[in-house]
Amino acid sequence: MARTWILVAFEIECNTRALLKSERLVLNAMQRMSGIATLSSRFAVEVEDLPVKILDTRKTTPLIRFLEKWAVAIGGCTNYRDGLYDWIMIKDNHIDACGSIPAAINRVHEYLAAKDLDLGITIEVRNLVELHQVLEVGRVTRIMLDNFEIPLLREAVHTIAGRFESEASGGIKLQNVRKYAETGVDFISVGALTHSSGTLDLSLKIIK
Repeated sequence: MARTWILVAFEIECNTRALLKSERLVLNAMQRMSGIATLSSRFAVEVEDLPVKILDTRKTTPLIRFLEKWAVAIGGCTNYRDGLYDWIMIKDNHIDACGSIPAAINRVHEYLAAKDLDLGITIEVRNLVELHQVLEVGRVTRIMLDNFEIPLLREAVHTIAGRFESEASGGIKLQNVRKYAETGVDFISVGALTHSSGTLDLSLKIIK
């Protein structure tokens, strides 16, 4: 006969009507955040002996980003960019809209100077040609190597040679995150921490 195991997460005492009115909201939030924290913990464990940080992204649920990022941190991973205001990200669309990598970087520095801001700058590159263009210009904090296969990522990290921080992104899963980390990259960003974490099944039972 199969056994059913019940894990008690917490016990509370309060007015019954108040409890039942807030039950679903609280459990829904806890289920969602517990799922994120659990997945984050699994990613953190996979690379815990390597000098790399697993980052979340802005792929979060509207209005509750702060809760989801809190859950990521509880799980042992690192929060990255709360919004568009605390770190500059130059992505492929920005580069294409500006016309070139040098133009995009220059526009960012013009903006920072005009607003008297001192923010980190990440630029996304899609291949080694773009990487070399960034290295020629410089003036960034971090280079994000987007959708690089592992051999190419290893070559890119070697080419950067510590002149800038390096970040891997795109297609990184729990099953392959360690291989990406072993390339020597400084950071690995994983949108799945928040957008594909699933939920933990929780329920509330009244004990008489």
